[in-house]
Amino acid sequence: MRDEPLRKLGFLTIGLFDPADPRAGHESTLEIIKLGEDLGFDTAWVRHRHLQYGISSPVAVLAAASQRTSRIELGTAVIPLGWENPLRLAEDLATVDVLAGGRLNPGVSVGPPMNYDKVRSALYPHTSEAEDFSYGRVEQLLSFVRGEPATDFAGTEGFEVFSNRVEPHSPGLGNRMWYGGASLRSAQWAGENRMNFLTSSVVKAEEAEDFAEIQLSHIQTFRAHHPDGDRARVSQGLVVIPTDSAGEEQRRRYQAYVEKRTPRTATPQGPARMLFSIDYVGSSAQIAEQLRAHAAFREVDEVAFALPFSFEHDDYVQILTDIATKLGPALGWKPSA
Repeated sequence: MRDEPLRKLGFLTIGLFDPADPRAGHESTLEIIKLGEDLGFDTAWVRHRHLQYGISSPVAVLAAASQRTSRIELGTAVIPLGWENPLRLAEDLATVDVLAGGRLNPGVSVGPPMNYDKVRSALYPHTSEAEDFSYGRVEQLLSFVRGEPATDFAGTEGFEVFSNRVEPHSPGLGNRMWYGGASLRSAQWAGENRMNFLTSSVVKAEEAEDFAEIQLSHIQTFRAHHPDGDRARVSQGLVVIPTDSAGEEQRRRYQAYVEKRTPRTATPQGPARMLFSIDYVGSSAQIAEQLRAHAAFREVDEVAFALPFSFEHDDYVQILTDIATKLGPALGWKPSA
């Protein structure tokens, strides 16, 4: 058990917006990321939502964020690769990483797109039956990001000069690729393929029905199969809602939000037996005590606490401020300059 002080503190947002005024929601997300940098957070992560009222293009949003920040690392948690062409995505990721000065942390996952039967004709009108949604899609993306050849041609045709690899190439990006996994198989695969590992508030109940025990087994499996062993990077994502500086009305809403979501944490859900973590609400001292008793938390020194989906901008300001000024320090973290 590592049980070390928290080294990297991050947060994750879904970036909700009103379809009648989408710019306001996207601006709010950018302001929250800038606030995170000002508060000393190490990382800011955005979720990915298709055909919903959340961020559908995290790479574009992080490109904008890269021009409003100078230090904070920017990540995706996660890009579902079933919606992506690996070569084109590699170009976009490398471009943003260059613009950000090497601060991008792309997180990805595989599997068929959500509601595939409903979107396949729009997404892959001619190739829906042939698409490969396996780990092979990640392997292809990794090879492009790491600078391996994408074609057997390089040289000059007329006035055009061609490269045989994805351009621009950002040399450090390959070491900052993350896999978002919820199963033992994914944890092992991510380790074997030298990725970093994102473990979130949802896991597959395979060997047990205790969330912390399951998450711990995923972290240990990942590191057991990674060349870096115990030094392999893992970031844990849980929902935390500190209430230190919250008003009474905020506290009531926060508690109602948690109570509404709590029943799904009691037992594994659905045929896939997905198990949800509880949401942590209360003072920073109370949350810190709960986290220090969490077997998986004691195994990591990086976190990306998830902001609740449906709160208001001012709520996120209060929560982030309390995390940075009270909860983080209570866990041994020190803000970045």
